Amino acid sequence: MNPSIDLAALEPKSADKKANLPPIPAKRYFTIGEVGDLCDVKPHVLRYWEQEFNQLKPQKRRGNRRYYQHHEVMLIRRIRDLLYTDGFTIHGAKNRLEELDSQGQIRVELEAVFNILGDLKNLGKHVRSSN
Repeated sequence: MNPSIDLAALEPKSADKKANLPPIPAKRYFTIGEVGDLCDVKPHVLRYWEQEFNQLKPQKRRGNRRYYQHHEVMLIRRIRDLLYTDGFTIHGAKNRLEELDSQGQIRVELEAVFNILGDLKNLGKHVRSSN
């Protein structure tokens, strides 16, 4: 390896990593490929994270196919941020998620997001009915 190359300089800055993620569509279930695209994480990494993070439990259906729900996609993005942006190790990220969960912060954040989604859904119905 060439010692004159600074590998850290090649990594995108943390703001760049967050800004590049697409919005999560209003769907009930997502395949592992869709989640990989939404979170910029490869499917084999998602399968590994399922083993490491107890909170991450997608539903499995026909042929052991994984189906993730909206809150799991958000959790994966949070895990990704902890690992890739904040520099946590797997063990450190687990501890941080458990700490947040014990404080109820994750639950509160998810409830807030679900409330916003419900409001948007109602707004969409109202807009459609007024046209």
